[in-house]
Amino acid sequence: MLEVIDKGAASDAHPTPLLFIHGAWHGAWCWDEHFLDFFADRGYRAVALSLRGHGSTPDAKAVRFASINDYVDDVESIASGLPTRPVVIGHSMGGFIVQTYLESHDAPAGILVASMPPHGARRFIPRMFQRRAGRAVRALTTGKSLQYFDSLDTVRTFFFSPTTPEADVVRYASRLCEESARISVDSLGLNLPKPALIKASLLVVGAEYDGCFSTDEVHVTAAAYGTEAVMFPMGHDVMLEPGWRDVAEHIDGWLVGRGL
Repeated sequence: MLEVIDKGAASDAHPTPLLFIHGAWHGAWCWDEHFLDFFADRGYRAVALSLRGHGSTPDAKAVRFASINDYVDDVESIASGLPTRPVVIGHSMGGFIVQTYLESHDAPAGILVASMPPHGARRFIPRMFQRRAGRAVRALTTGKSLQYFDSLDTVRTFFFSPTTPEADVVRYASRLCEESARISVDSLGLNLPKPALIKASLLVVGAEYDGCFSTDEVHVTAAAYGTEAVMFPMGHDVMLEPGWRDVAEHIDGWLVGRGL
């Protein structure tokens, strides 16, 4: 059973549900801080899931072996139970999942938020080594990558902007969980997204102070899907940053413009 946080209800203005997919080391909680209530208050049904081994979803021991296809199955298990096909919204690794999901599943639209690019983690992993080589080696060789984020400085560097309140960084760092080792293999080349197979309209949102994926990578992602990226002056975890409302407002406007 996957943890699902479900808020709001479909309305005449917004009949299409929104399905939010978190990134690596996170859970549905990251959307529940601000975004779910924001969209529920706007007349959307807003649903977030925790992938296997994340948040309050069980199977933490087996999470290290979870593949991108396993995570896509998790998303489809929730999407297929909704009254209509949802807009799928993925953050970071969740954007990687959304891209792969859309290769073989219909959706009215997709939204990539500070997403892993189509070329995967081939630049993210070197960033980990560049910053903390010893920790990166231990994380990758043991399959226990959470140990890499054992300092608040590292958490801030990768996930938050320099101006994010320290209390927020402390609180969110305490909620991070272990991540799949197999997903690293998938994202380094074994199973990368195939943009040519994706027909859904995509919105690409990036963060200027993102410690995971560079501004150039965000623009590469947008170009792969024939669109332009919208950048915001914040860190990687845009849904948790003090300026989160600006991102939510832009997503809402984009959805309204498409009758969703």
